[in-house]
Amino acid sequence: MVLFAPALVLLILILIVPVGVAALLSFTDYTLGRPSIDWVGLRNYIDIFTGSSYRKMIVATVLYVALVVPASVFLGLGAALLIRSLNVGQSFYKTVYFLPVMASLLAMAIVWEFALHPTLGIVNRTLAMGCGTPLELWSWFARSCVDGFPLWLGDRDYALYTLAFIGIWQSFGFNMVLYLAGLTSVPTELYGAAAMDGVKRGWERFRLITWPMLGPTTVFVVTITMIRSFQVFDTVEALTHGGPAKSTYVMIYAIYEKGIAQNLVGLGAAITILFLAFVMLISVAQRRFVERKVHYQ
Repeated sequence: MVLFAPALVLLILILIVPVGVAALLSFTDYTLGRPSIDWVGLRNYIDIFTGSSYRKMIVATVLYVALVVPASVFLGLGAALLIRSLNVGQSFYKTVYFLPVMASLLAMAIVWEFALHPTLGIVNRTLAMGCGTPLELWSWFARSCVDGFPLWLGDRDYALYTLAFIGIWQSFGFNMVLYLAGLTSVPTELYGAAAMDGVKRGWERFRLITWPMLGPTTVFVVTITMIRSFQVFDTVEALTHGGPAKSTYVMIYAIYEKGIAQNLVGLGAAITILFLAFVMLISVAQRRFVERKVHYQ
């Protein structure tokens, strides 16, 4: 008891107490600087579930996570397998793929803002070079050559997908490193035994040996990637400010806007509690339905 008491005290002070305070404030109309606090009950939660902007917040958050998590996990695994198969240049490709993880995301967001500029950005300029080529057989490309390419960050039909692309670009290198670590734990004897049993094709070796043995790594990668995706804020604040038309109005940005920018602490606390409940629900569901199928050595 004495040995783990300091850790228990820190857990209570750093995690449980702040969550408890936020839960209490979520039932009030508290704002900083006002001496009185009025108890409003479930009004903050009712406003969240009935307001159109908050419905957009939930949709944008879920869609962003649904786009970023599978794509970054798949690309991280693919990059790890490709690098592992190389005889020369492994360190170079590891560094290249890991650079977006090491770079400041806010600084890189500014670079992406210039790259995605509708007239001066390298993205639209590169796409424009395809006009007059067989690429125009694609109807979207043909229309864009006539009407102009999209405002990637200024069009509500593209803004969230653009942020998701940046999120995938920034996170898959981290997943690659985790999968590279997981691949080192796969016993090489299994591949020799599989070859003796007639399993010689690369896809069969991956399906029967590599993928099952990477089960614990995959659970960890998916969990970490999902939590990081729910926490997206930097790119939203730097590039879109939740717009256009609330299409990128994710939950963490809503907490910042309501709780800090607009000083609606009670409402911001309510969104925070919903965010924590949402993440906890998904984590428990993942642990129950995914982790039980994982093979642990």
